Amino acid sequence: MFIFDTLSLVFVVLILLGSIPNLFYSSGYLPHIKRKMHYQLHYFSFIISMLGVVVSANALVFLFFWELMSLTSWQLILTEPNDKETIKASRFYFIMTHFGFLFLLLFFLIVTDGDLEISFANMKIIASQFTYPTLLFFFLVLGFLSKAGAVPLHVWLPYAHPQAPSPVSALMSGVMLKVAIYGLFRFLFDVLYPWPLEWGIVILTIGALSSLVGVLYALSEHDIKALLANHSIENIGIILIGFGMGMIFDTLELKTLSTFSFIAAIFHTFNHMSFKSLLFMGAGSVLHQTHTKNMEKYGGLIKAMPVTAFTFLIAAISISALPPSNGFLSEWMIFQSMLSSSYIDNISLKLAIPFAIFSLAMTGGLAIACFVKAYGITFLGLHRSSNAKHAHEVNFLMKVGMILMTLVVLSLMLFTPFYMKYFDRVMVGLGRASIYDKIFPDGIWNMHSVGVNGGIVSPLVLLISLVSVTAFMLFAYKIFGTKKRIHNAWACGYKTSQKTQYTATAFAGPIRRFFNWLYKPEEHFTKQTIAGHETKFDDSNYEVHVKPLFEKVFYTSVAKAVNYTSYWVYRLAHFEQTRYAAMIFNIMLVVLFSYRIFAHDFSWATFVLEFFVMMTSIKILIIGDKK
Repeated sequence: MFIFDTLSLVFVVLILLGSIPNLFYSSGYLPHIKRKMHYQLHYFSFIISMLGVVVSANALVFLFFWELMSLTSWQLILTEPNDKETIKASRFYFIMTHFGFLFLLLFFLIVTDGDLEISFANMKIIASQFTYPTLLFFFLVLGFLSKAGAVPLHVWLPYAHPQAPSPVSALMSGVMLKVAIYGLFRFLFDVLYPWPLEWGIVILTIGALSSLVGVLYALSEHDIKALLANHSIENIGIILIGFGMGMIFDTLELKTLSTFSFIAAIFHTFNHMSFKSLLFMGAGSVLHQTHTKNMEKYGGLIKAMPVTAFTFLIAAISISALPPSNGFLSEWMIFQSMLSSSYIDNISLKLAIPFAIFSLAMTGGLAIACFVKAYGITFLGLHRSSNAKHAHEVNFLMKVGMILMTLVVLSLMLFTPFYMKYFDRVMVGLGRASIYDKIFPDGIWNMHSVGVNGGIVSPLVLLISLVSVTAFMLFAYKIFGTKKRIHNAWACGYKTSQKTQYTATAFAGPIRRFFNWLYKPEEHFTKQTIAGHETKFDDSNYEVHVKPLFEKVFYTSVAKAVNYTSYWVYRLAHFEQTRYAAMIFNIMLVVLFSYRIFAHDFSWATFVLEFFVMMTSIKILIIGDKK
């Protein structure tokens, strides 16, 4: 019923590292939740269900805990169901999570041959005899990546995370998405191994698109929780890039590089759990004090909320992959794995891997810009609203939760070799040779790539150098007694105020205009005139609303098509019975003619005759005469 191998235990540790600090934060957040019993019941059930998923040993137990995880997280989004946006987000999440569940159920019904209690080893035997293994692969991709939030199944994240209570947002983004990554590891290795090259290319391409799309939409957001939700899409993409490279190298029999890539993916999975949980806690604290998610209403909070500002800064440095943070180390490993593929002679890989390198490089630069915006607009400058002006630090338990999660982030940076040893054991448990000694051949000081002419990075040396330089500058500042000179900021002749500061919309303006083809923004500009004079006004407002391309093309258009088709069928069935019967008759003709074409020799003369008969029948029986 349950399994406790290295893969399961490592993900159990991930869930506990994400949940224990969240318990403190949630306890501090609880007084501000009205439906306390509802919240606590589903909160603890949610954590237990995630633990149950990663230790399940058969399909029946796995699906039970997976569905429990989906339902409890859905109910947590509905903790405060008074807002229409909350109900809309919960409905969207419910549909998407059960969309994925449907494909997982199909996968398990096939690989278990209907017996959901058999072991994973027996599933592998049945799967190896299945005629269409690629179909099973796509069932897994649709099932798990709809939960992980990869493109194009990502659209629920920017809706669900902003509406959920902040502790729940931290758990869903930081922990729940990683349970889906566990599912990929478990069933691709235990059930569908070995893989064809094309599967790895699919995962790599999905990862590259997710990383790029996620960070681009994050840049355009001024809702702080929606911004962080889009960054979850980005980081899931980065994890999938490492995962895809591991699959590709494995197919090409480059086992050492494959193991290195998979370890990088696991490492970034842990890193994203830590810094994204911390970022959502920080965002929740700011929301808790200012009562708004709009970054345009923040500003100057670093003085009123120093603990929140400091912990948010640590997480922002990590997610921006600035050295020597843990986010930098895992992304460095993923870069090294891709750069080690330069000598591979395969036309598909020569297209897919450079695209992934470009996406990851661009993602890194845009992520820095995004968190300069998020941190600067939120914590620096002058107050932009009365709520921000009167904000103060959150309560003790919420601060404890943020500080504990900060320690998790720092531990992943300071004790990288310790974590890497267990990530290496995960791969050994999955049948790979250990490469820990190749990554750290000189001890813990230097971290090596395992590729030909691979790079070397020294995270501890970088950290010690950074701390030493900073300490020296502070020492010099104290010794030499540098004088302070305070002057008013120059604002082109205008009086300096919060209205003359950069806004989140203005900060992202150049990038938004460059990617105008993707964003398709809706711009609204209003101004309050004085005595009807257009050139004289005392107040103006400029807003930009970005409609997500994938949601507009894939979801809204499909929904409209389904509604139109269902309405047309409804009319035929209830009000135009003659045409409905005629339509059934014509469908039977199509089936019969199609069977003759595919089952017997094809003849153009017969095909033209049958096509003419079909069109005549449709014209006479269905369309009829125009009136």
